[in-house]
Amino acid sequence: MAAITDEQVETVRALVASIPAGKVSTYGDIADAAGLPSPRIVAWIMRTDSSDLPWHRVIRASGRPAPHLATRQLENLRAEGVLADDGRIALNEVRHEF
Repeated sequence: MAAITDEQVETVRALVASIPAGKVSTYGDIADAAGLPSPRIVAWIMRTDSSDLPWHRVIRASGRPAPHLATRQLENLRAEGVLADDGRIALNEVRHEF
């Protein structure tokens, strides 16, 4: 992976922070909005620098949370009124547009 700049990290952090309660975004949506070539860069930034952000509002393009986060993520989303059907979020209903 190419070196990630501080500017890219801050852009991703700002985008994640801007997702309102009751909405979700995908790693790909954030990558597109940030001008990054891959959702994996967003995932790496989220994994390393998102504890103070609404990280639970970022999900995979399938509408499913990452398996190791699923329980906590779905609980946090449910508290904001975002309901999962069989572990999947209906992106067409709650996807945030940047």
